[in-house]
Amino acid sequence: MKKLLLATALVPIASLAHAECSPDFSDVTLTVSTQNGPFIASALQIAAETWSEKTCGKVELVEFPFSELYPKFLTAMSQQTGDFDVIGFIPAWVPDFAPYLSVMPEAMQSGESWDDIHPVYRERLMSWGGEVKSATMDGDMHMLNYRADLFEDEANKSAFKEKYGYDLAAPVTWDQYYDIAEFFTESDKVDYGTAEAYKRGGQQFWYFFSHAASYTNNPANPGSMFFDPETMDAQINNPGWLKALEDYMKGLQFNPPGALNNGSGDVRPLYSGGSVAMNIDWADSGVLGATEGAIAGNVRTAVLPGAKEIWNHKTESWDKFDEPVASPFLAFGGWQLAVPSDSDNQEAAWSFVEEVTSIEVSGRAIVTANTAVNPYRLSHYENLENWKEIFTEEEAASYLGAQRATLDSPNVAFDLRLPGFFSYTEVLEIELSKALAGQVEPQEALDSIAQEWNKLTDDFGRESQLAAYRASMGLPPVE
Repeated sequence: MKKLLLATALVPIASLAHAECSPDFSDVTLTVSTQNGPFIASALQIAAETWSEKTCGKVELVEFPFSELYPKFLTAMSQQTGDFDVIGFIPAWVPDFAPYLSVMPEAMQSGESWDDIHPVYRERLMSWGGEVKSATMDGDMHMLNYRADLFEDEANKSAFKEKYGYDLAAPVTWDQYYDIAEFFTESDKVDYGTAEAYKRGGQQFWYFFSHAASYTNNPANPGSMFFDPETMDAQINNPGWLKALEDYMKGLQFNPPGALNNGSGDVRPLYSGGSVAMNIDWADSGVLGATEGAIAGNVRTAVLPGAKEIWNHKTESWDKFDEPVASPFLAFGGWQLAVPSDSDNQEAAWSFVEEVTSIEVSGRAIVTANTAVNPYRLSHYENLENWKEIFTEEEAASYLGAQRATLDSPNVAFDLRLPGFFSYTEVLEIELSKALAGQVEPQEALDSIAQEWNKLTDDFGRESQLAAYRASMGLPPVE
C-alpha cells in the first residue's frame, strides 16, 4: 500500500508475541489517523495495544491538527493513495467522505455490541445513502456544567433569590443562565460566571449553534434550524439566529478576560480548576472536573437551557410556549471511525474498529481522563461500576442523566451534515468572528453568511443539497 504521509508523526505500537493470534494479522501494519492527541488519539493508542495483543497486528498512529484532517483525508481518498486504513473524523464530513468509504461488514451490524449503541448514533449518524459507512467511537453533545458547592450554598441561594426573585438552580432558559452568570461574576465566591469557546478554529461555531437551537429548532417545523427544508434557503439570518448571536455575545461579559482566544480545550480547565461557576462543553469537562480539578465531588451537569419563544420560519413570527422548550444540541455528534475503500487491509481495519468500539474497551475509555471519549452506548449509561472510579453517586447521576435526557429529548437538535460542510462553516467562522470582535453588527454578519450559504448551495446543486439535508434531518424525500 502506498504511503504518502505528509508532515505526520508516527507512533508505533508494538504487538506482543503470542503463540496464537486470533484473528491472525501478524503480517499487517495498520495506518490509523486522527487529530493530535491526547483527545481521541490516546483512546486509539490504548485500543491499539489490546488489539495487537489479540491479533499480533501492528498499528501506526498518524496525527494531524484538527484543521488539517478534512483536506488530508479527502485528498488522499479521492486520489486513491491508500494512505490510511482507518480514519477518525466527525459526522459532518460523512456526506463528502461517503463515496470513498467501505461499508461496515454485515457481521458488525447485529448482535449485542450493535444493539447496545444508542439509536441516535446507530440509526442517524453512522449511515449515509442507506449504508453504514462509519462507527461511532464517542458520543457528543453540548451540556451545561455547574458547581454544586456554589449552587447549593445557602448564602448564595438567599442572595440570588433576593436579587432575581427565583431560586438558584440549573438554568432552564438562557435568560436564567445569564442571570446566574451575572450573579457569580459579581460574587466574591468565584472569579467568573461562565466559560464558553469563542475562538475561531476553536470549535467556536458549535457553541453558537447550541444557543441557536433553542430559538430556531421549532418542533412544529422539523429540520428548519439551518435551512428551509422545502426550498433549501438559508435560515441563519432570521430573528431566531439573531437572538442567539446577541445572547452568545452577551456572554462575553461574564467570561474570563481574553475569552475571544479561548477554544473548547481552554474552557474545560476554567471549570475544572474552579475559576468559573459554569461552563458549556461536551462531557469532557465533567470527567476532568472529577479527576483532575479543584471541584471534585461538586461536578453537576444539566441539559442545555431552552426557551419559551421559538422562531417559526413559515409564519415569520415567534411561537410562544407556556413552559420552556428544551432543544438540546448534538454538537459535533461524536468522533467516528471508518475504513477507506482504497485500504489494502480492510478486514484488519474493521477488526481494529470493532476493538475500539467494543463494550469493554469503550467502557474503559469513557472514564479515562483526556481520551475525550464520551458515552454513546446504552451500557455506558446503565453500567455504573466504571463511573464509581471517578464520580460520586450524585455526580454520576447528574452527568449520565443529563446526557441521556439530551439524547431522548423529543426536540433534540441534530448538527449540520451536508456535502460541502467545510465550505459552509468556513464562511460562518469568518463572519461570526467579525461580529464577536465588534467589526460588524450581528445582523450584518448573519446576512452575509446567509448570502454566501445560498451561493454555496447553488454551486453544489440546490436539489441534491436539499435531498442530503432532508436525509440528515430525518425527513423523507421531497415528493
